[in-house]
Amino acid sequence: MSNIATNVIGKTDLKVTALGMGAASLGNLYQPISDHDARQTLDAAVAAGVNLFDTAPRYGLGLSERRLGDALRTVPKSDYVISTKVGRILKPDQHADVSQLRYGFHTPMPFDAHYDYTYSGIMRSFEDSLQRLGLAQIDVLLVHDIGQDTHAAQDAFYYQQLSSSGYKALDELRSQGVIKAVGLGVNETEVCERVMELGQFDCFLLAGRYSLLEQNPLNSFLTKCTAHGASIILGGPYNSGILATGVKDNPKPYYNYQPAPKAIIDKVAQIEGLCAEFEVDLAAAALQFPLAHPAVATVIPGIDSAARMAQTINLFEQAIPQEFWVSLQSKGLVRADAPLPMGKP
Repeated sequence: MSNIATNVIGKTDLKVTALGMGAASLGNLYQPISDHDARQTLDAAVAAGVNLFDTAPRYGLGLSERRLGDALRTVPKSDYVISTKVGRILKPDQHADVSQLRYGFHTPMPFDAHYDYTYSGIMRSFEDSLQRLGLAQIDVLLVHDIGQDTHAAQDAFYYQQLSSSGYKALDELRSQGVIKAVGLGVNETEVCERVMELGQFDCFLLAGRYSLLEQNPLNSFLTKCTAHGASIILGGPYNSGILATGVKDNPKPYYNYQPAPKAIIDKVAQIEGLCAEFEVDLAAAALQFPLAHPAVATVIPGIDSAARMAQTINLFEQAIPQEFWVSLQSKGLVRADAPLPMGKP
């Protein structure tokens, strides 16, 4: 079993491993995986000492939660932390075409998702997740996909739901000890800064916005998180693939779920060249870089197989020379004010 360091989430007593697991793939993200392979993936993560598992009703319209609960039900509760999300209610859909990709998932679950950030919607979503997981406790509850990036013209409408009653539900569950931490699960920083005015948030699951390619959260967001007492759960460390595959031998790299633009490809090529010079795996650098910032408690790449879990552990534990990080910064490939890893995670 790997000896993975643990960090505390916000001002809570909740300890999570610096390497966690994103479970979107277990909802058959883009392609189906079998129940057997999903179970082996989760078993491998537990055996490796990973303790944070992030899921959501959206991931496979409940499939990820079901698979996660099935795998963890016989594991001592002290050995794992579950985060799931609220903001969508799953409703039966008799006409669901389960043979087609829906919301990016190839799932057999005959449901459809409906946004609801109200008090009653969050409470119902929480109870439904407990039933799908088949577990008695959820540790971290994250408001999923609130904000301008997802809702565009309806942003104000849904934010009003959260601010007028939804946050009250989160705060009640936490104050009663039913959950241990509350936060957001989003791809943008603006709404995270906005919700800090509603009350205390323990964490923000931020996907893709702080990475080897992007450090804009250094402008204000990460400093505000530290002052607020909120930790970052860092999702999307590979920026949806390009920092895992690189560009040298990949004719169609993806960035932010779309074909990468030339400027991004050129920058990754420079980082990849420096990795080759220092004999460092690009994916290892992408995994380890965000954790140098004190606000980042854990990084949670998506894992879809036991083999990928083992590979990720190796990347996470790869020794990267300090000279690599210093050179990366001196060449302007990461911001001058970005904290650098100076040893193993």
